[in-house]
Amino acid sequence: MSTTPGKQTIVLVHGAYADSSSWNGSITALREAGHPVIAAANPLRSIEGDAAYVRSLLDSIDGPIVVAGHSYGGVVMSHAADGHPDVTALVFVASFLPEPGENLVDLVGKFPGARLGDAAQPVPYPAADGTSAPELYIDQEQFHELFAGDVDADVALRMAATQRPLALAAFEAPATRAAWKSIESWALSARQDLAIPAELSRFMADRAGAHLVEVDASHAVTVSQPRAVTDVILEAARKTAR
Repeated sequence: MSTTPGKQTIVLVHGAYADSSSWNGSITALREAGHPVIAAANPLRSIEGDAAYVRSLLDSIDGPIVVAGHSYGGVVMSHAADGHPDVTALVFVASFLPEPGENLVDLVGKFPGARLGDAAQPVPYPAADGTSAPELYIDQEQFHELFAGDVDADVALRMAATQRPLALAAFEAPATRAAWKSIESWALSARQDLAIPAELSRFMADRAGAHLVEVDASHAVTVSQPRAVTDVILEAARKTAR
């Protein structure tokens, strides 16, 4: 896949209960800055499988790449980019930064303030092996308050209706890789986040040695404050340009 000479391609990885349109507020500004942009369709089925899919996308791109991941998408990004020679920077947006061996259940219980899990509703779906497995939806009545508190109510209603569920297995599986150990990273923490509380976000960013930026926003910061998200991605691109 060819790219613009001298500019990193920006790959955006959405998280659970969202889709690639959650990045729409940043895509135009990133393109106007001269960066090719690809918003990956994260399958939300398993960390390893999702990461393999995103890795295949990274492998298809010619030239340097900056990857940004939101929420669970940061976990997938951290696996997919591990050891990739063309990835210059990682941007974790209201995201998990697990150590190998940690799962997301461990992390959300480390500090108080995570409320989103209380609204998660398991629904069975047919797994690849023919058995039934649970995937998680957020109760639509609680979606606005717990996921997207600073998003316009009409927009939040549509987000709730179009949410993409996350397989429970992905939430419970331990991380096996951490690209932030070898790739310069940025972390955007949302102070009003009820899925990944700010205290947890700060802890993970500090542990990873990531450049930390904080904004007053809900977990759905890519929708509510796309300018702040774009600014962090562009800073990462500028500072790691080759």
